[in-house]
Amino acid sequence: MSFYPKYLSGNEIRTLFLDFYSQRGHQILPSASLVPEDPTVLLTIAGMLPFKPIFLGQRTPEFKRATTSQKCIRTNDIENVGRTKRHQTFFEMLGNFSFGDYFKEQAIAWGWELSTQVFGLPKERLVVSVFEEDDEAYAIWRDQIGVTEARIKRMGADDNFWASGPTGPCGPCSEIYYDFHPERGDDHIDLEDDTRFIEFYNLVFMQYNRDAEGNLTPLASKNIDTGMGLERITQILQQVPNNYETDLIFPIIKKAAEIAGLDYNTSDEKTKVSLKVIGDHIRAVVHMIADEIRASNVGRGYVLRRLIRRVVRHGRLIGISGEFTTQVAESAIALSQDAYPNVRQRETAILAELQREESRFLKTLERGEKLLEDIIQQLQQQGKTEIPGESAFTLYDTYGFPLELTQEIAAEQNLTVDQAGFDEEMRRQVERAKEAHETIDLTVQGSLDKLAEHIQSTEFLGYTQPVTTAKIEVLLIGGVSQEEAEAGSEVQIVLDKTPFYAESGGQIGDRGYFSGDGVVVSIHDVKKESDFFVHFGRVERGTIRVGDTVVAQIDQACRRRLQANHTATHLLQAALKKIVDDSISQAGSLVAYDRLRFDFNCPRSLTSEELQQVEEQVNSWIAEAHSAKVAIMPIAEAKAKGAVAMFGEKYGEEVRVIDFAGVSMELCGGTHVSNTAEIGVFKIVSEAGIASGVRRIEAVSGPAILDYLNVRDKVVKELSDRFKVKPEELPDRITSLQNELKATEKELETFKVQLAIAKSDSLLQTVESVGDYKILVAQLEGVDPESLKTAAERLLQKLGNNSAVVLGSVPEEGKVSLVAAFSPEVNKKGLQAGKFVGAIAKICGGGGGGRPNLAQAGGRDASKLPEALESARTELRSAFG
Repeated sequence: MSFYPKYLSGNEIRTLFLDFYSQRGHQILPSASLVPEDPTVLLTIAGMLPFKPIFLGQRTPEFKRATTSQKCIRTNDIENVGRTKRHQTFFEMLGNFSFGDYFKEQAIAWGWELSTQVFGLPKERLVVSVFEEDDEAYAIWRDQIGVTEARIKRMGADDNFWASGPTGPCGPCSEIYYDFHPERGDDHIDLEDDTRFIEFYNLVFMQYNRDAEGNLTPLASKNIDTGMGLERITQILQQVPNNYETDLIFPIIKKAAEIAGLDYNTSDEKTKVSLKVIGDHIRAVVHMIADEIRASNVGRGYVLRRLIRRVVRHGRLIGISGEFTTQVAESAIALSQDAYPNVRQRETAILAELQREESRFLKTLERGEKLLEDIIQQLQQQGKTEIPGESAFTLYDTYGFPLELTQEIAAEQNLTVDQAGFDEEMRRQVERAKEAHETIDLTVQGSLDKLAEHIQSTEFLGYTQPVTTAKIEVLLIGGVSQEEAEAGSEVQIVLDKTPFYAESGGQIGDRGYFSGDGVVVSIHDVKKESDFFVHFGRVERGTIRVGDTVVAQIDQACRRRLQANHTATHLLQAALKKIVDDSISQAGSLVAYDRLRFDFNCPRSLTSEELQQVEEQVNSWIAEAHSAKVAIMPIAEAKAKGAVAMFGEKYGEEVRVIDFAGVSMELCGGTHVSNTAEIGVFKIVSEAGIASGVRRIEAVSGPAILDYLNVRDKVVKELSDRFKVKPEELPDRITSLQNELKATEKELETFKVQLAIAKSDSLLQTVESVGDYKILVAQLEGVDPESLKTAAERLLQKLGNNSAVVLGSVPEEGKVSLVAAFSPEVNKKGLQAGKFVGAIAKICGGGGGGRPNLAQAGGRDASKLPEALESARTELRSAFG
């Protein structure tokens, strides 16, 4: 079945796709976050989602053509994960997009060229589908591409017509399918037969606008939206049975199998399903946490928690009793780090979140499983087959046991759960909560309706006024509406007008205070919800009440820092465009009091010379004292003048333009210096990659420079005093110490191995003979895992064939190290070191695995090591006796 010149890894396939379209005028854009801008969608579920405002005509595209590899998560088919060949929660969607540029003919031609010439798929193995009424696409496939009519299938609107909603842009689709069994011929082709066909490339031709009556009218600007599932095309090109066994996922599955002491290839189907679920879900949660989603009981945080809990549950189903998710996550991070560097940068946070959630859930499982076991036993004794909704809700509400988990365990016992009864109990709880208190959730648009009856928005005066008198319209404590708040209360306040800038466009909110008759409220953050500015603060003195008039004043020293850093960010982008590449565009930013951060699209790292030139250019513009010109104008006029817009940012019909003549002109709602000279000085702190094709520069400017220099000066002084050398001599002294440390560590490792060997030789007198086989099971005190492994290998070599060695050690408090070394003759008896050592490690509260002849494991309960070694001795005696 080899039909292509060489094996292609998943990473290579991703790169080939992006490069193919880049060479055809498409801008390579980084994957958007799994947290979408679109408030109507919980998670990024499709490659086109970041471009939805463009397709809906709400945003003007910066590029006419774009290509991406987009991270996506869908949980609507979560029960099918692991059970079918290609259902996943996390997947990557490769896509090429045209915004009013090329259309059907070019999209089809390029899709076919990529599939057949770049990926080498045989034309006789491809089948295409078109919308049943799309004669144009049908003719292109038949007459220009040369696909035979027998392999072009017309399909209905349910399959081959895309729409953004009941009204709006829409259009027909055309899909490319791979045929695993072309020998079955072209008669009676059924594209729903997933044992034969897999759809791997979907081309959407957005050519109509649908009105409320369902009438279709041609769009003036037609668009192309495509999606190629990376995992699907990888399955095809790597010739594996399913998406899970590609190099994108299988190393994760293999790691989980090793921890469980299993061999995936020889496992039964039920075990394979659990391993696939672990492989898929760990991939998903690693990327979710990397995109700063945290586990919770609501929204996307609940999705994360549910996925983690399913991983833990399936780990238990295959025999893993202790904590293991962080070990599997490390494998997922290693697989993803080249394409998505932020997973490695966020590694500490990812592992900490997993460990915390797994530890909590193991306790929940222990309590909930016992109660559920009692419930199931009672039902079975009574001959009933449905768990009452009230019981399922008690498990959920009292013990934190998820409904989905109750349903999974019930299904394993051929039982069902009364979903309607559960929902009714949940409804009653919500009603009880509503009666207890009225909550205004400032993250939900509808929650502000009551406030909108009084004022339409908060009037922002902060561009010109640092202080104003204002009225308190809304007062909240912990999100709950209150009439007054006393000293010591953490509050959220909405005013009728404010000088405080609300976090937006990368710039954080202002700090400052409110004051009145005997009242002081310190404000530490401001956020914008809809058209209202929400001030987060603390009542320092007095009592504040709804309707009070206060003096709202920003901290002008903090504002000056923000202005310097924000203007410096604009100058930085201009310098990058001038010195590195004019096509560089912003991909994100942070403007804080102590630093600035600028993310930009660039396929390579910057050289030290380029960074120095960029820094010098920014400082040169600062010294030249360029004045700022601020103007409000139509967005079309702003762009015609050359104003830079951030791709993906939302803009209205009228925009605010910040212009430093001859240097930088950008659309921006932030606060800025009136003259670049106010910045003082600019310093780049670091430059690094954060995602495929996206770089990040961190820098400081203005007053923050002094903080930066003071910290570094203090560190240098402390190091100079500690090493008793001059500051300029520090690099040489540190290098010398590093070399000494490496030499010492090398010597120490050698001594450790020699000590382990010396200790192990004394064990030869304890060898036990069982039939034709020799067994050595013993504990070595204070030997590290690597030295223990060396000792086991040496002992096995001395004992010769027909030998089995199992050693244990406690290298440090609270940790257990185990190793098993089996000769080939022992393997022939059906014993594999990986499975064997993984099983005995469970006695010590751990796990592990490895090769059939040599494997290592670990544990957490050192007191159980003698019991584990005795179990190993007993099993070996039984196997050889």
